[in-house]
Amino acid sequence: MDQPKVERLLRLMKLMTGHINYTVEELAERLDTSYRSIYRYIETFKDAGFVVHKLPGGVYKLGKESQHFQDISQLIHFTDEEAHIVNQLIAGLDDTNMLKQNLRKKLTSVYNCTSMASSIVKGKNAENINRIIEAIDQRRQVVLRNYASARTGCRNRIVEPFGFTTNYVQMWCYEPESGMNKLFNTSRVGSVDILDSEWQHKADHQEGHIDIFRTTGFELHRVQLELGILAHNLLIEEYPLAERDLRQTDASHWLLDTEVCNYLGIGRFYLGLADDIRIIDSEDFRSYIRQRLSSISEI
Repeated sequence: MDQPKVERLLRLMKLMTGHINYTVEELAERLDTSYRSIYRYIETFKDAGFVVHKLPGGVYKLGKESQHFQDISQLIHFTDEEAHIVNQLIAGLDDTNMLKQNLRKKLTSVYNCTSMASSIVKGKNAENINRIIEAIDQRRQVVLRNYASARTGCRNRIVEPFGFTTNYVQMWCYEPESGMNKLFNTSRVGSVDILDSEWQHKADHQEGHIDIFRTTGFELHRVQLELGILAHNLLIEEYPLAERDLRQTDASHWLLDTEVCNYLGIGRFYLGLADDIRIIDSEDFRSYIRQRLSSISEI
């Protein structure tokens, strides 16, 4: 089977397992192929063990009872951190290894395309996350049903989702009601309804930053720390992406020169290993640590 045909089959799987219904003619238009080809692809799915339902209005869907449905419908992408770890493993291969270049190319394609799949979302979030992924792909607004917020309680929120944080713990959305870009926790969503209305505020979408300590925000603050061996080793083990911001200065010290969204993550790291870390630069971070130590001493 040639590559273009495989790509169409994969895209057809995605469309037929989504929450938007398509007729054969609509599927053919989206895949830039003939409706006869769509019928042939549907027969291929049946031969491979999938259950295909024909719904009223000429709509075709892959049945949830299909043997492979879970494997293709509940999918997520590589995060920055996951891609970095895999890239490091590939870099460790001998340069004469013929697979090395091919693996790098495949990693790059996955790393840059959030619709590609590498692992399965588990638990009650799976269906909600899949709907959000589909809404982003279709550039549609959604209703987050019964979203639980500590400040506003449990209520419905209409948003335009456009991105995720690490491991789909949170999603970046523009909320028309408040006119702000916000992070919503996926675990707090009761259910997701995809609306017919397309994005109305695309120009206002702004995804914030995620620093090496996995904290998020719209501003960045530069911090420089000198790390000893223990702090260096624990940093790499717990936050692998930090390796890109590290430089060894002598046999037993490293300079961490990074930007953080806030001081929560890096502050916890510093306070746990203060004897092995020296603050090189950032008076704001020094002030933050002094305040934390003062509040601790009052307990």
